[in-house]
Parts: sequence; C-alpha cells; structure tokens
Amino acid sequence: MLKDFSVQALFMGVLTAFVGFASSFAVVLHGLQAVGATEAQAASGLMALSISLGLCAIVLSATTRLPVSMAWSTPGGALLASTGVVEGGFNAAVGAFIVCALLIVIAGLFKPLGRAVAAIPAPLANAMLAGVLIGLCFAPVKAIGFNPLLGLPIVLAWIVVGAFKRLWAVPAALAAFVLVVVVGVDVPVGALATVKQSLVPTVEFVMPVFNLPAFISIALPLFIVTMASQNIPGIAVMKVNGYQTRPGPLFASTGFFSLLSAPFGGHAVNLAAITAAMCAGPDAHPDPKRRYWAVLVCGICYLILGPLAGAVTASVALAPPILIQAVAGLALVGAFSGSAMAAFQAPESREAAAITFLVTASGVSFGGISGAFWGLLAGGLMMALSRFVQLRKK
Repeated sequence: MLKDFSVQALFMGVLTAFVGFASSFAVVLHGLQAVGATEAQAASGLMALSISLGLCAIVLSATTRLPVSMAWSTPGGALLASTGVVEGGFNAAVGAFIVCALLIVIAGLFKPLGRAVAAIPAPLANAMLAGVLIGLCFAPVKAIGFNPLLGLPIVLAWIVVGAFKRLWAVPAALAAFVLVVVVGVDVPVGALATVKQSLVPTVEFVMPVFNLPAFISIALPLFIVTMASQNIPGIAVMKVNGYQTRPGPLFASTGFFSLLSAPFGGHAVNLAAITAAMCAGPDAHPDPKRRYWAVLVCGICYLILGPLAGAVTASVALAPPILIQAVAGLALVGAFSGSAMAAFQAPESREAAAITFLVTASGVSFGGISGAFWGLLAGGLMMALSRFVQLRKK
C-alpha cells in the first residue's frame, strides 16, 4: 500500500479537503441552525460530519483501493435551510437524520428500494433540488442590498477569481468574507476570547425525537436529495474515470457513517459528486491504481478539520448572518444552474418540472410538511396525468 503513495496524490488530497470544507461548510451551518440547532449544536454537527466522512473515506479507499471520495450532503444542507424548524425542534430534525441514514443503508442493502429511488424521474428530482437551492442563491444579492461595502467584496472575489479558476471561486469568496469581518464588522468585546475557547472541540449529543412531520419534511426529502444529487452522481463520476464499483455496499457504508454522526447533529454523509473528479482523475496520479491515496489523504485532512468546527462556527457568528449566507449561496450557484438545466431539458416533462420547482421554491408548508415534499408530489401527479392523457389519445 505504501508503495502506491505519491506526492501528487498528497497534494490533490489536501486540496480536495480544503476545497470541500471551505466551499460548503457555510451551507451546512446555515442549514443546521435553520432547523433549530444552537451554535454549539451546529458546531458539533459540523465536527461529527467531518470526522464521519473522513473515516468513511479512509475505510472505503483503503479496503477497495479505489478513489471513493466522501462529502457531506451540501444539497441536504440547503434543503434544511429551506425547511425551517419543524414540530419538535432540532431533536425532531436529528430523529429525521437517523431515519434518513437508515433509509440510505436499506437502499444499499435492499435493491428494490435503491431501484425505486433511481426510478424517480430525473427532471422532478432536479426541479425539487433547484427549488430548494434558489432561496440561498438569492443571498449574495440580498447581502449587497443589506450593506454594499460588506456584501460586494464577497461577490466580486467570487466573480473575479472564478473567471480564472472556477475551483478557487468559493474559497476566494470565503477569504473575502474573513477580510470583511476583520475590517468592516465591529467585533464585540470578549468575542475573540469566545473563539479561542471554541478551539477545544465540544460534542453535543442530541436526544432524537421521531414524529411524522419531521419524517415527511426532512427525512424523505433529505434521503431523495442525497441519493439523487450525491450518491448516484458519485457513482457516475467513478465510472467516467474508468472505475467499476458495486453501488450497493458504497451506499450502505455512507448510510452507516451518517448514522454515527446523526445523534451529534450531522445530517448526512454521502459519496462526493463534484470533488470526486479531483481524486478520481489524472490530476491525482497518472496511474489509476494509485489515485486512492488522494482520498486517504483527504480523509485524514477532514479528521484534522473536524475538531476546528467550533472555532469556525464561533468566528462565523461574529458577522451578520446574511454574509455567511451569501458565501453559501455562491457555493450553490453551480449546483442550481446544473439542476435547473437538467430539470427543464426535456420538453415532455417541462411542465411537471416547473410545478415541482415552483411549489418547492415557494417555501410554503401544508400541515407542517415542507414544500420540497409537496413539490415532488405535485410534479409527480402532473407527470402521471400527462402520461395518462397521452395514452388515452393513442
């Protein structure tokens, strides 16, 4: 195994961990706090996710000798942000995280469930995801409206750096956010001492509560989004780079590690979709058989980054919330454009996708159940009706 190590894989693994963490931790923090987590609970959730996905990446890449990259569910974090607090508060959200993890395990072990998820029409799944993401994607514009001197530097850093190197666009926006906080935000007396105290990692166990509104509003949409936008594309990225894998065991593994992080506030661990290409591609090493070391290094980096989650969360709390939401929104622009394009690509399903998108994006909940579920249901009914009418005409 050591003979496969290379400096090139080392560099790519460190880079992947930095990009993965820096580009999306804001989405996770905002999502956890939106469903009722306190600052300490959100930090605990971020730490639990970092450690779980790091361990999962190390275990899978070491046992399979394949570059099986892991990530937390960034679209899932955006889903939580659009859902808001459900009946039972964060305890109910944690219960939903546990149910979602169990569903992912079952999808990996029980093939009919995995096939059922894969059978969800891609236009509807993408439309639901686009509807979930659009709210956060408005945040950069709102940040400029809130205070141009604070919001504009973040957006400009993302635009300018992204024009030259798309991979560094979100880290550049994050760096601009830090600069804006240091220069333009009045930090309360004693706040820096709080940040220093947060360097000591704290683990917050959350007693789960299980109820129907949380199951329908969080667990089911989170399961669908995680499978459709992360796990299934993650397998596709592996195949594009020449790696043939058995999806079931990989899905079950991500569900197991999600289950470990859930009681401490982590929402979902899954296969990486975007950063997976970094470790599975030739930039990690010319020899495909040696690229798994990039994932091993990435996993180790996440284990190191995990205990720093408290300090990261405390530092973010020093700034107006709209600024970190702006960074999160910029991180999701690519995901939104990709899902929107995929949703409306096929003319025959365009109307059903539009209904799914609009109901989801409205943010309206009925009976305590979020718009993401109702959007998928409404779009599915519209698609079924259209197909029924077409069959009747034949």
